[in-house]
Amino acid sequence: MNVTQTGFTLRTLRKSDDYPGAARVLTAANPEWPVTPDLLAVWDGARDPALFYTEAVAEAGGQVVAAGGIGHDDFAFEEWRYWGNLAVHPDARGRGIGSALYDTLLERVRARGAREVRTMLTDAPHHEAGRAFLERRGFRVTWERYESRLNTAEVDLGAFDELLARVRGGGLELRSVAELADDPERNRRLWELDWLLFQDVPMGNTLTRRPFEAWVRQEVEDPTFAPELSFVALRPGLDDPLTGPYVGYTTLMLTSGGAYVIGMTGVRREDRGRGVAKALKVAAMRALAARGGGEIRTMNDKPNAAMLEMNRALGFRRGPTHFRYELHLGGEA
Repeated sequence: MNVTQTGFTLRTLRKSDDYPGAARVLTAANPEWPVTPDLLAVWDGARDPALFYTEAVAEAGGQVVAAGGIGHDDFAFEEWRYWGNLAVHPDARGRGIGSALYDTLLERVRARGAREVRTMLTDAPHHEAGRAFLERRGFRVTWERYESRLNTAEVDLGAFDELLARVRGGGLELRSVAELADDPERNRRLWELDWLLFQDVPMGNTLTRRPFEAWVRQEVEDPTFAPELSFVALRPGLDDPLTGPYVGYTTLMLTSGGAYVIGMTGVRREDRGRGVAKALKVAAMRALAARGGGEIRTMNDKPNAAMLEMNRALGFRRGPTHFRYELHLGGEA
């Protein structure tokens, strides 16, 4: 697909060749969450091949100036539901490039019977133009997710000694994912635990379980995943048929910008109310501090009051709000 318009050309993304240009555009459009060509290659390769996904770029002056993709929402799959992302380099805006790329991608999923398209932007100033772009096209905010941030250098991690002692006194061990490498069932147990815990996360969705192989590629094999900074709570002697002795866990991922982001924190229902989730986060914070420290970011959906309060007690401060936008295209959903 090559469509030439005044001053630019729309075409299908050429894997490998276009990753540097696409990474440059995506980073310029969202500088707080930069990406690299290598990461784009890994993420493309980790997609579930059973789900539809398509990408396109706009080229001008021999450079990629816009990039976008749209495909099935693998976290809340319905055949008619799609999740998209589109970015135009700030220097190339105001020339109709974003509109042309949007129309191209939307037509591809309309042809497949799409009834709903979702995306996400924040209330940060660099997303102001993007929010206006979506609202002009009928997208509406349907959900809010709060980002919180903490720098380990600004937290007295010694203040949590009693918490960690109490959790360990309750018969639990906290071990890093790296330390559990000798457990041949580690990844499958984490996959089972992840799905169990996600059932109780108030995300405003009916969630879809990712296949084991896709989950492994997208989580523990992702190059951003930090196994030595991600922790599992174990109850020795417990032999759950799905999760073994694993009762909770928290993960840290290293972003291209140098900040860490929490991918998941949760504890099975039987072990809640004992400070285990908080202790897991403290263990991760201490491990990061021992390596020189840094910034940690986490996301919590608006209804998740308990986790928001826990993060506040740990020293996290509110950052941008992330808005989930939806466009309804008609038909029965």
